[in-house]
Amino acid sequence: MNNSLKILSAMAVGAFLVSCKSESDQPKRTSFFDVTGMDSTAKPTDDFFQYANGGWMKNTKIPADQTGWGSFYTLYEDNLAKLHTILEETAKGSHTKGSLEQKIGDLYKSGMDTVTIEKKGYEPIKADLAKVDGLKSKQDVIDYAASLPSDPGSVWFSLYVGSDEKNPGYNALQFAQTGLTLPEKDYYFRTDAETKKVRDAFKKYVTTLFTLSGTDAATAQKKAEGILQLETEIAKSHRSPVELRNPEKNYNKFATKDLAKLTPGIDWVKLVQKMGVKTDTVIIGQPDYYRGLDQLLGKQSMEVIKDKIRFYILTGAASSLSKGFRDAQFEFYGKTLNGQQVQEARWKQITNAVDGGLGDLLGQLFVKKHFPPAAKTRMDELVNNLQVVYGDRIKRLDWMSDSTKTEALKKLNLYLKKIGYPDTWKEYADVEIVADNYYANRQSIRASALKLDFAKVGKPVDKTEWGMTAPTVNAYYNPTFNEIVFPAGILQFPFFDNDADDAINYGAIGAVIGHEMTHGFDDQGSQYNYMGMLKNWWKPADADRFKRKALVVVKQYNNYTVLNNVHVNGELTLGENIADIGGLSIAFEAFKRTKQGQSNEKIDGFTPEQRFFLGFAQVWRIKNRDETMRTRISVDPHSPEHFRVNGPLSNMPEFYKAFNMKPTDKMYRPDSVRVSIW
Repeated sequence: MNNSLKILSAMAVGAFLVSCKSESDQPKRTSFFDVTGMDSTAKPTDDFFQYANGGWMKNTKIPADQTGWGSFYTLYEDNLAKLHTILEETAKGSHTKGSLEQKIGDLYKSGMDTVTIEKKGYEPIKADLAKVDGLKSKQDVIDYAASLPSDPGSVWFSLYVGSDEKNPGYNALQFAQTGLTLPEKDYYFRTDAETKKVRDAFKKYVTTLFTLSGTDAATAQKKAEGILQLETEIAKSHRSPVELRNPEKNYNKFATKDLAKLTPGIDWVKLVQKMGVKTDTVIIGQPDYYRGLDQLLGKQSMEVIKDKIRFYILTGAASSLSKGFRDAQFEFYGKTLNGQQVQEARWKQITNAVDGGLGDLLGQLFVKKHFPPAAKTRMDELVNNLQVVYGDRIKRLDWMSDSTKTEALKKLNLYLKKIGYPDTWKEYADVEIVADNYYANRQSIRASALKLDFAKVGKPVDKTEWGMTAPTVNAYYNPTFNEIVFPAGILQFPFFDNDADDAINYGAIGAVIGHEMTHGFDDQGSQYNYMGMLKNWWKPADADRFKRKALVVVKQYNNYTVLNNVHVNGELTLGENIADIGGLSIAFEAFKRTKQGQSNEKIDGFTPEQRFFLGFAQVWRIKNRDETMRTRISVDPHSPEHFRVNGPLSNMPEFYKAFNMKPTDKMYRPDSVRVSIW
């Protein structure tokens, strides 16, 4: 199941875990940005990212087990160690069966028990693979996919349960395009050398999984070729990452009985019933994919189709199987796609797996031990301050009519704000966890989550639910809930520190808050009204002016390059860039309303305004591997960090004033080509 399409914005490149230290387990910090990490030889108005971070970038080496290094990663490491301590202590104890401690302790133990995992090899999936052998027809293929207890349909049908975007108070069963292993459709068609290497590595990965599960090498290679050809056909009916950014085009509601017109060869009424879902309507994000799938399953060789299912089972289980499977998966996903040199230590992998599978159980222990209540109180204050400023800025907009402003303010004022951790934790009551069967534990978690989600179809949404676990260092905006969410993990240094001066906190966590608030009004979020409904609330003239301003942002970011002239995709990154530009501007105005913001007192030789911008820039100091960057440019809606800093600053008059920008400076933009939307 894939729920990622329902959260339009997450702040970070990936969802990292991060430590929220309590006041008792860390010394009081006295310096809140790294002066030694700056590059004093760089001119701040030529390249502010380099000025703020150049020393650190020059001296930093990416650890072998990471795809990059920087603020997010160091916090990730720190937090893993703390979660690891919790899990080690819990795993050693004796706990009542079914208790929080028993479940997370035994899940951790089962994952760390590599001796048992090695003995089992690929035994846990043999029964599933054997069932594939018996498939004889297209209908058999669809029935089999629908009957997988912990992952029904997902080999061909990516399904999830979430708010119906045009009736957001209720949950709906929704389907999206799927079927590709490579990051996105263009990987199957590009002819450059780097992409060819990725396709070759993919074939090697498929071949290895089949040989590990008993297929001879020559046959395994043939299967890999067939699967690549099949996925290439599937890719032809996929939408691109940019096309997936259009909410209206991704909303297509059907009665299941009427879907025969779209896919004559797929009985959707039977499919949904076989999955155990009670509904007579579904939402299909990308109908062209399912139309293409229907045709493909009708004309493709049955053996190739069965091989695709076998591969889906193998790759989906690989991380829970013996070392050969895990190593093969790492070679492709870790090394080839992201440049990671070695795998993370086993304890790190399993700690992450426990957070991913039983995150609310682990999160309770984490919050109890490491989340100071003062952080939540201060965060409430910051969020409220920025919300007031955002409202004032909307009122002052010279390009928006009063009637549209009224709707915008209504939406802003109704933001649901979630800070720290959920008021109600998930219980995972149906999850059965044992200490000696890691694969079965993972399947139990998936099956339980699926059962709970399917039970929600047609029922009112529960807005107390969270889309991230409490220890995660990230934040997000969810348009159908009209909510902004800040997990406990992001509420600590360098994003936030209760002892830091306002310049640092507003430049760091303030910009994060403003970023998420602005997502409600970016190119996607602006299409949802105050109720979270996908419904136009704009006057046509205002919408046109917004689109013209957004086009300026697209053009600006299209001109940024990485990796020897690989261009940033300004359309793919538009929403995040609007949020970066708007969020920083909102945070700066909120800072200027503080006592420090109205003073001229220097700290560490910098004015309050300069400290604000330095605090912002140093949050984004990240060094990426080339392979990671190449993959990100294709699929990640966030711009590379260098441009998440320089892009917004090049549009801010306040930055120009703080660092005395001149027309001859490299970051200078004439007024006519600067952009200010929010």
